[in-house]
Amino acid sequence: MSRTTPSNAGVASLPGLGPASAAALAKLGVHDVATLRACDAFELYAQLKSAAPTTSLNMLYALIGAQEGVDWRVIARERRSDLLTELDTRRRSAERARP
Repeated sequence: MSRTTPSNAGVASLPGLGPASAAALAKLGVHDVATLRACDAFELYAQLKSAAPTTSLNMLYALIGAQEGVDWRVIARERRSDLLTELDTRRRSAERARP
């Protein structure tokens, strides 16, 4: 995938995001590549995980990969530790923010 994917193309046109991913993202208002690229992948993942608790980390890798034009498996292999740390940091921050 390259950044040349038309911004008005559906998210299912991106490698790593198929019809099921596109349907889940559509429920969050993400219907096209431009919208996906404008979103925070961690926030999208949190919303998807909240709606469907069985959502795996592969979805986070796929979201980031789709935004960056990198295969999700490369993201998982090369950045897994950093992404898990960021995910944990965000979870802790959200927990502290709760009344």
